[in-house]
Amino acid sequence: MQPDPAQAATADLRTGSAPRVLMLGTDPGGRGGVATVVSLLRQEGLFEREGVRYVATHAQGSRLARAGTALLGLGRTLGWLAGRRVRRPNIMHAHVASNGSFVRKSVLLALGRAAGCKTVFHLHGACFDGFAGRASPLMRRWICHTLESSSVVIALSSRWAGLVRGIAPRAAVVVIPNSVPLPPRATEPEEPGRILFLGEIGPRKGIYDLVEALALLRTRFPQVQLAIGGQGAMHELRRRADLCQVADRIDELGWVDAGNKAHQLARAAIFCLPSHAEGLPMAMLEAMAAGKAVVVTGVGGMPDAVRDGVNGMLVPPGDVQALAAALARLLENEQERQRLGERARATIEQEFASGVVIGRLSEVYEQLRSARARRRGR
Repeated sequence: MQPDPAQAATADLRTGSAPRVLMLGTDPGGRGGVATVVSLLRQEGLFEREGVRYVATHAQGSRLARAGTALLGLGRTLGWLAGRRVRRPNIMHAHVASNGSFVRKSVLLALGRAAGCKTVFHLHGACFDGFAGRASPLMRRWICHTLESSSVVIALSSRWAGLVRGIAPRAAVVVIPNSVPLPPRATEPEEPGRILFLGEIGPRKGIYDLVEALALLRTRFPQVQLAIGGQGAMHELRRRADLCQVADRIDELGWVDAGNKAHQLARAAIFCLPSHAEGLPMAMLEAMAAGKAVVVTGVGGMPDAVRDGVNGMLVPPGDVQALAAALARLLENEQERQRLGERARATIEQEFASGVVIGRLSEVYEQLRSARARRRGR
């Protein structure tokens, strides 16, 4: 079993092994897209290749547990930054979302810059533009300052790169998508009519739209079933399913861990994520890697991965009629599902495979180290 990155960071701090990159983010053992991203970067060799030490600054749990993790992360980060210059990290790389995540990481990044680190602001927040737009004038200035002071801002898609530049025009933005491993092809057959949703249960992910679309499909497709994996507002989901008279067509999976995800993807005929706001969802990339036909909305970074009618289907967010029509087209056409699924898998192999993305991160690190060396050599 591989060690937990946060525990490894503590051990390295005790033994004095100096990291080249200090990476900050949520607990990789937790749930959610950022935790999955970090775990994959470690599993695919980035940490070993680039001398990365990981510090968890956030973890799921009670308010007290979250506060404890944040304080412990601050202490570990300060421990690395307060040492002799030769023992400090060259680069601080923070995985950032909105609200409290931004506040925590922006302060730590400022401390890193004060200690001489190059800093990488890796944006994951699906609603970061809304967060910045609603912020007070003082907070907006701090958001702009943080983005423009970072050595590099990593956006997950070209659309998000444009949004970042709108918030902070002088930010040095590069586009690096999330990565996903290419799994072996599934050997178990799909179940006709089974639609799979993986994500947080709530309005942002469009699950209520999907329930309404299911109601439009139930008579025409007697086998149609919606498998829902995730946690959140389950009571509201059940209430809406009852109102739409589709409660008998829903299979509640609860949280789907990595061990069960491949099985659920293999069973599904279609993967659907009709989000209203997104970064670049890992669940969608994993479904594409598994060779599934995907129906998603054209928001966030999803259009960077899915080309409508080429390797998946795009529908407008909140348009239940269009969502039902796209699902119906695939439910009644197995050949079309297979065609889109094959093209989706090829897209992952060519553009989003772990090796490709890790190579691009390594290039960013090398450029920052070279710039730092040139500056110190003056």
